[in-house]
Amino acid sequence: MTRNTVKISYITKDSARKATFKKRKKGLLKKASELSTLCGIDASVIIYSPYNTQPEVWPSPTEAERVLSKFKKMPKMDQSMEMMSQESFLKRRIELANKQLKKQCRDNREEEITQVMFQCLAGQGLENLNMMDLNDLGWLLEQNMKDIDRRIYMLTKASHSQRSVAAASATMATPEAMLKSGEKVHVDSPEREVSPETEQRQQLIKDLMHSPENIGLDSVLSFGDNNPIAFFP
Repeated sequence: MTRNTVKISYITKDSARKATFKKRKKGLLKKASELSTLCGIDASVIIYSPYNTQPEVWPSPTEAERVLSKFKKMPKMDQSMEMMSQESFLKRRIELANKQLKKQCRDNREEEITQVMFQCLAGQGLENLNMMDLNDLGWLLEQNMKDIDRRIYMLTKASHSQRSVAAASATMATPEAMLKSGEKVHVDSPEREVSPETEQRQQLIKDLMHSPENIGLDSVLSFGDNNPIAFFP
């Protein structure tokens, strides 16, 4: 179950204000104790309230005096660095609220001009618009055109990148993949040095295959150890 957001404002009802004071005071003292224990820092709390004649001091008056004395020994600049009075706190809250209000007004105005733009695209004229509306409408159209140009550029860039990748993949395709796709592949085998014995053997084979009638029995090589260029060892 989510907690409801508490509106930070003065509680006008006496009983509710007193109950809130007791509850928040207990939580404040608990947080101060946890902060001092967990982080090992000096901390003290002094609370003045209309419900007690004497101020409430945590953890003790002696410890509070020691912390205050240590604080007063600090330079004036360091003392006021993180301080915030009620007036400065309210000023900061007002500034924040004004910024939020300006942002909300701007968003509302943009939404309003967007509706006007759609009505114009649907065929409605611009006769009822004043100069401020026309200026805002022109600004909104310009922003939309910039967004469109930017998206076109990004899509074109992505398309070119995909084409480059596809071309590179096709260039780097292996012969096995090209054979599977049905393409003709010409692979140049590396040249090897041929010995004189091998050349002589190849020439004899060609002669036997192409001109058997012109070759005598003396030209046929015999098998065995007496043949210096035998095919088999």
